[in-house]
Amino acid sequence: MEIYSTAILLLLIMDPLGNMPIFISILKSVPEQRRKKILMRELLIALGILLIFLFVGEYLLQLLHLKQEAVSIAGAIILFIIAIRMIFPQGKSIMGDTPEGEPFIVPLATPLIAGPSILATLILASSQNPGKELQLAGAVFFAWAVSAAVLMCSNRLMKLLGNRGIFAVERLMGMILVMIAVQMMLDGVAHYLG
Repeated sequence: MEIYSTAILLLLIMDPLGNMPIFISILKSVPEQRRKKILMRELLIALGILLIFLFVGEYLLQLLHLKQEAVSIAGAIILFIIAIRMIFPQGKSIMGDTPEGEPFIVPLATPLIAGPSILATLILASSQNPGKELQLAGAVFFAWAVSAAVLMCSNRLMKLLGNRGIFAVERLMGMILVMIAVQMMLDGVAHYLG
């Protein structure tokens, strides 16, 4: 997998535009002067989680006696479910009910930014590209930085795009993720059968 396409894939999975309304609703009860600090803390925690999974993902596969194909197919299934929920929302957030008060790690850092589909993708990418961990870390950092910039400007972007604009962009990202999930599934099955 090309590093550029990996960065774009990770960015699509992180779905910063789709996460904006969720972040805003979770942080609406937090005083405005604390929001940016909480958001930056959660973003840094998510980056740490992503990098840990990138660098120890292959060892985790070996420890659990999992094949790359299993991770690819499982990641594709999770990604497909998330994409379907992005395209056909059910009123509640993808994450379900969240605890009240100031968030810490859950649900902002994980599973919203560093969710199961991106972690599975990182494990798969690291195991398929041995020796390219630094390039993959660059892809992770790029996707994270773009997501961080979007989420830090979420209030302004929400006003600029409006509800309909956010709705349209999230559905478009969902459609792209469906296609990526299907390709991941096909690649996993083909690799297993081949």
